[in-house]
Amino acid sequence: MDTSQSTAPANTAYARIVVGVDGSAESVAALRHAAQLAEKFGSTVVAITVWHYPISSTGPMVGWNPDRDAQSIVAEVSDQVFGPEWPDWYTTEIRPGAPAQVLVDESRSADLLVVGSRGHGGFTGLLLGAVSSQCAEHAACPVLIVHTPGDPGQAP
Repeated sequence: MDTSQSTAPANTAYARIVVGVDGSAESVAALRHAAQLAEKFGSTVVAITVWHYPISSTGPMVGWNPDRDAQSIVAEVSDQVFGPEWPDWYTTEIRPGAPAQVLVDESRSADLLVVGSRGHGGFTGLLLGAVSSQCAEHAACPVLIVHTPGDPGQAP
C-alpha cells in the first residue's frame, strides 16, 4: 500500500484533534491536554467555540455581537494555553449552533474530540455536563473528557 499520498502525519492516529472551548476552566484544561497530545503525536488541533441565542431570546439582543464574543473567548483561552504566539499546528473556529451538535458534527472529520467535563451553563452539581455527555454518546470519533483538579467527577 502506497502511503506517500497520505496527508496525516505518519506517527499518529490522532492527525486532527478537535477541542470544544467555551472559556470555562474545564475547556482550558481540555485545550492544554489536546496541545500535549498534538506535541507528542504531531497532530493538528482545532479549537471550536460555539455560540447560540438563549432560548428565551426572540431575536438579536441589542449590542451583543456573538461572533465577537466567541472570538474573544477562544483568543483568551488560546493565550492562556499557548501565550501570545500560537503554534502553527493550531487553529480556531467560531460556529453558531447548539454546542453538542456542532461538536458531534465536527467529530466526523476528527480523529479525537476533546471536551471538558463541564463547561459554562448547566448545573454545577452534575458530574458530567450535558455537552460532554452528548459528545461521548454521539461522536463519530473517540472522545476524551478532561476533568480539572478538584472536579467532583474525579475519583479520590
